[in-house]
Amino acid sequence: MSETTALAGRREETAVLARAIGGLGAGRGTVLEIAGDPGTGKTALLNLLARLAAQQGAAVLRSRARSAGAGRYQVLREAWERSLPPAPGPRWEDAADQELVRALLDGCARRGGGRGSVLVLDDLHHADPATARLLELLVEECAARPMVLALALRPRQTPPGLLALLDDAWHAGHLVRVEPAPLDTEAIAALSGGRRGPAERLAAGSLGNPRALRVLLAAGHDPDQWPARSQAAAAPLLRAAAPVLAELEALPGDCGQVLAAAAVLGEPFRPGDAAHVAGYRGDRAAAALGTLAAADLIRSGPPAGTLVFRHPLLGHLLRHRMSPGLHQDAHRRALELLDARGAGASARARHAEHALPAAADPAPALRVLTEGAAEALACEPATAARWLRLTLEYAPAGSPDSGERSRLALDCCRALTAAGRPEEARGLAHELLRTPGALPGRLRTEALALCVGVERLLGRYEEADATARTVVDGLARPLSAPLPPETAGLVFDYGLLHALRGTASEVRDLAHEAARAVTASDDDGRTALGVLAAFCDSYAGDFARAAPAVARWARRVDSRPDTVAGRAPEVLALLGCAELFVERFADARRHLARGLATAGGGAHKHIAVNQLLGLSILDQWAGRLDAAQQHAREAERLAGEIGAPDAAGLAIALRSAALLWAAPRRRTVEVVELAEAGLRATVPGTGWWAGSALGLLAVARLVGGDPAACLSTLVEGGGEDLARLQPPSRPSLFALMTTAAAQCGDLAAAARSARAADAAAERLGRPPFQQAQADRAEAALALAQGDPVRAAALSLDAARAFKSLGMPVQQSWTLIAAAPALAAAYGPAAALSPLDEALEAARGCGALRLCEDGARARAALTVADPASRPPGPLAALSVREREVAELAAAGLSSRQVAERLVLSTRTVDTHLGSAYRKLGVSSRVALTRLLGPPPPQGGLGAPVA
Repeated sequence: MSETTALAGRREETAVLARAIGGLGAGRGTVLEIAGDPGTGKTALLNLLARLAAQQGAAVLRSRARSAGAGRYQVLREAWERSLPPAPGPRWEDAADQELVRALLDGCARRGGGRGSVLVLDDLHHADPATARLLELLVEECAARPMVLALALRPRQTPPGLLALLDDAWHAGHLVRVEPAPLDTEAIAALSGGRRGPAERLAAGSLGNPRALRVLLAAGHDPDQWPARSQAAAAPLLRAAAPVLAELEALPGDCGQVLAAAAVLGEPFRPGDAAHVAGYRGDRAAAALGTLAAADLIRSGPPAGTLVFRHPLLGHLLRHRMSPGLHQDAHRRALELLDARGAGASARARHAEHALPAAADPAPALRVLTEGAAEALACEPATAARWLRLTLEYAPAGSPDSGERSRLALDCCRALTAAGRPEEARGLAHELLRTPGALPGRLRTEALALCVGVERLLGRYEEADATARTVVDGLARPLSAPLPPETAGLVFDYGLLHALRGTASEVRDLAHEAARAVTASDDDGRTALGVLAAFCDSYAGDFARAAPAVARWARRVDSRPDTVAGRAPEVLALLGCAELFVERFADARRHLARGLATAGGGAHKHIAVNQLLGLSILDQWAGRLDAAQQHAREAERLAGEIGAPDAAGLAIALRSAALLWAAPRRRTVEVVELAEAGLRATVPGTGWWAGSALGLLAVARLVGGDPAACLSTLVEGGGEDLARLQPPSRPSLFALMTTAAAQCGDLAAAARSARAADAAAERLGRPPFQQAQADRAEAALALAQGDPVRAAALSLDAARAFKSLGMPVQQSWTLIAAAPALAAAYGPAAALSPLDEALEAARGCGALRLCEDGARARAALTVADPASRPPGPLAALSVREREVAELAAAGLSSRQVAERLVLSTRTVDTHLGSAYRKLGVSSRVALTRLLGPPPPQGGLGAPVA
């Protein structure tokens, strides 16, 4: 990693260093204190300081303080001896402090040769007391000379006297303090390849510490799997961690043993526990802990009475480096300690897995691993899979009994699936299925359900469907209660398969039957199947049945923990998508976000893709266009990783949909091409995926100015009656057809589509969003038919609905489209207030295209009706000059006027200068006096007159 790259995220700190070096040319001196924990980038900042100094021709003297025993003045003496030309030096052992300081300053001045000098002292926390006395004098003298004195230190390890000296200098204004903050997610993304999702995980694993980040990157980009995966990258890992390992290897023997014991225990740990696991007693352990605290390798809790490492990285590295014998012995002692204390199964299992290979009797450790895996399955599936693999490996043949062993193997399949290792899970499940007698009775149904889920994750939809049908086709219908849990689980997996394929209507009846028939004691199963049934209803457009069911199951899910029998991501994704269909947008966002946060492991990437796509849609509707593109990009990335072309295509189309409004009109071709690429990536005829991408392409073509292409897109993809597209979106799609047909001049087709949009909205129960879409289309038809009054009323009704739903893009688009109707019905002046409101909504959400369209519509109104210009001085101005002059007279700055009218600041100033000349004024104050106060602004709530 280059120095330039290493300083990513250090803009403020770099500016401070640059100012200090810049002051040398003016004869000013600066004292810099660069303070922070190990690995925060102090040395990198010193390297940058030296480079900046060299670029300016200043001399650089540099040294590093070493630990106790290096001698008096070590850091200053080495700076002198290494950097200054041969010359009589100070008498370091017996000269007075003032004499030594003068000699140093004079030597720095000679070396600087009139261009100034920089004295860099690193690791100053190791400095001896005599050096601290000289530093006090150096700090006082530095400001009067062209010199930068840079002092880097770790505050926690710096002697109190030196800290007090520097603090006094800082309060007196003699010192500039630079404290490198943890790197933020943006900087970490820049260092790790630009992807925000991994950057967030790296930020959590490294705590923003640059050195820890380098170690995690060397270990394989995934802090969740480190250090388990670090063996493959041992050489780069050891190089990246070399400074930390050197610090650990310098410890005395007892300290290293106690620190290793602490690493085995994990954070936070109790001092007595570390002593027990290290095999030490009394003063010996206390002395070692004291030395470790003084070296700032361990720190106090929380909670009170416990200790933690300076950084979690230390514990990982210690475990990575421990010898096998020491490792097993320490874990055996830790397991004994936690057994005696009655600790939880997962806490004990972390030690049992390491103690197991050396155990004389493996049975107790195997029991702990089995219990720990059951606890860890929902939240740490990879860990659970590892423990269950060990249990199956070490358990003697026939013990536990074959049924119990099969149950453990199925649990291992579940853990492997949730951990994102579906091929391994599939192999283990198929091994069980083909072993005669291995899966008696109900366990076979569980194994088949697991295979359905795994084949779905691998994108083998036909295989998953065929596997499920071996059970589903044999079920007596209607299903009778109580439905066994293993059958309910298979039905849920079968329904989830069809939900993801876009064929949820095919399993709608089965989902309802299963939800009614599931055993009363299986609350998680009942919740999962109830949500599945509600999703199928909403997908089918049966909002009368879906809406109350969605609300009821949402309350149930909200009262349940995240686990929901390990199905939380799937349940929350289905619930969030159902809520999106029935227009419970706030609840949809909440549940999709919760599901995204709950999903862990590669198996849930398929579900996370759906959650990200739903969030992208909601973000776009809410006017969060940047977030919409970000969620779409992350969904596209995940879809690429799991080989899901349908999801990737819809993600591309959603990205184009957000860009359609966020980009200026000149990028229309690019946006439409992106939407076309999204549709091409989906598989035709797969329901939701292709249908949604097709609708987004139709919008892009209509907004981009090609209504004929919009019509052909919808008709070719969905049929003239849109029967091939999902019912919940038909009102809005028929509305698009209406507007496109009206713009093409085919009023008969527009009328048919408008009636179809209204009927589709009626079938859904006229939900506000879909009804507003139908109203907007009916307005376009009314205007084309010569009824601007009705068109204006329908448009304003639709705009009010979009505003109440919190959809600024749709609100702005509707008001801009309404301007011709308002002008035709009531005169151009009547359209100005709604246009201003449209522009305000567009600017608020960064919809640059709508800003341009609104500004053009406003200018067109004044050009079309010169009589609307007010009498008096403004009559002498052009339309654009009048707009600029009015806004400037109202108190807006040139920048604000530029933003309002979508112009450059330079253009605004040119128009304003021309207006000044024509009006005979020379200032904004005179302009305001001439034009008077601005007229009052109306809005959606104001009557049209």
